[in-house]
Amino acid sequence: MTQERLSVRKIREILRLQGTGLSNRAIARACRISNSTVGEYLRRAEAASLHWPLPEGLSEDELFQKLFPLSVTEGVPGRPLPNWETVRDELKKKGVTLKLLWIEYRDRHPDGYGYTQFCDYYRKWAKTQSPSGRFPHQGGEELEVDYAGLAVSIVNPESGETRQAPVFVATFPASDYVYAEVQPSRELCHWINGHIRAFTFFGGLPKILRPDNPKLG
Repeated sequence: MTQERLSVRKIREILRLQGTGLSNRAIARACRISNSTVGEYLRRAEAASLHWPLPEGLSEDELFQKLFPLSVTEGVPGRPLPNWETVRDELKKKGVTLKLLWIEYRDRHPDGYGYTQFCDYYRKWAKTQSPSGRFPHQGGEELEVDYAGLAVSIVNPESGETRQAPVFVATFPASDYVYAEVQPSRELCHWINGHIRAFTFFGGLPKILRPDNPKLG
């Protein structure tokens, strides 16, 4: 088992740096992770016959499944899996995310799965629920943008006045990779600048940008 659960973005960076000829120790310094973690991810990549550059069209889901090929029902002895139907129902509620549900899961099971594998198991389960047998999102293709249903309380340190500030959120639904920021208001200029900062954070533009009827003003 790996000592650290990495995001798919960082896994790709490890493979890219290895392709440049860097040593494991140099990759570990560049990615700010342990040398042993780099070694294990590279061993998993070798076992899956994955090398940089990765095959064209390989999605984030497919990459992770090749590195961690456990089936959704396997799990590891002593590590319980949640009721995925309950997880799906909770995700329909305002303000609920996979990240929040994972935190609650780890509160109940401190030795449970890391966030990345938790999401991977959920996606595998979700695929079995789709009539077509396929998950509807491709990694990196679609970005959902909206204001979160819950606002954040901001206190003026000088006057003590409290106001509610909106939270701008951009999410890749295939991987639940999220960018979020608190904004002064929902005015159009903040909405547009939120997109620009999200694109900078993600390092590129999605093929599809899907806003969810945000209320601006």
